[in-house]
Amino acid sequence: MLRFRVPHHVDLLGSLRPLVASTQDPTIRVRPDVVVRASRTPDGPATLVITRVDDRVFDAEAYGPGRDHVLAGAPALVGADDDLTGFEPRLHPAVARAAHRRPALRMVRSGRADDVLVATILAQRVTTREAARAWTMLVRKWGEAAPGPYGLRLPPAPERLARTPYWAFHGLGVERSRAERIATACRRIAVLQQAVVLPHEPALERAMTVPGVGIWTASLMLRIAAGDADAVEVGDYGVKDHIAWNLAGEPRATDARMLELLAPFAGHRGRVVRLLLSAGQRAPSFGPRKRVIPVDQL
Repeated sequence: MLRFRVPHHVDLLGSLRPLVASTQDPTIRVRPDVVVRASRTPDGPATLVITRVDDRVFDAEAYGPGRDHVLAGAPALVGADDDLTGFEPRLHPAVARAAHRRPALRMVRSGRADDVLVATILAQRVTTREAARAWTMLVRKWGEAAPGPYGLRLPPAPERLARTPYWAFHGLGVERSRAERIATACRRIAVLQQAVVLPHEPALERAMTVPGVGIWTASLMLRIAAGDADAVEVGDYGVKDHIAWNLAGEPRATDARMLELLAPFAGHRGRVVRLLLSAGQRAPSFGPRKRVIPVDQL
């Protein structure tokens, strides 16, 4: 058992939402006061349970060979390392309002590229529903029972997916291109893990040396795995419009315009994106509703 204190109040549901790939994700359960998560570590599989004791105190316990590894990372997983230094929400009224509405939204850090890599690649070029369904089916098909009494499943081992032929993904609704990107990225998982411990720009550059990992995939992976508060999902279908609408009243924008508007928040651009997506105003729609997650820049 590990008891630890975090420096700020944490909204577990909101902060850990990026780690939940679907409403039926077999690898994780998050409630307002508890999170249970199955993962793989260098020491073996583990299940981590984090329970809120009071406003800023949590207890953590774990099961499996990777127990010590996940216990060491438990504080970072709930945002204890989130550094707000330099973040000035008052630079824009919309950001100030969002920060006021979501004061406990934290940038969490899983510490592992393989935690989020496959789910992120699955989300390329498809709707959120399709990506969620594919992830759930993939874990149920190739994952294993996680340690402990909670009935979770481990995400499939990267080495297993690295040698899985593309046609084996067809039953999951995953076409050849995404299947091959998953296999290629899993073969280069060591390179992606190296990126997790680098500063923002070198991390992006390192991650994007892996075929199939563009700026969109790399940014989302690093935001979660590295807790990178500056990572912005360039290339996203709808995020650029959402940011432009909230920061400039412009219903449509390019990625370049989005980055221009986010420039005053350098170092925390990803934080601003998360806050505005969570508590900002939805950009107006001028056509049929589309729920497609944008194409990665490959």
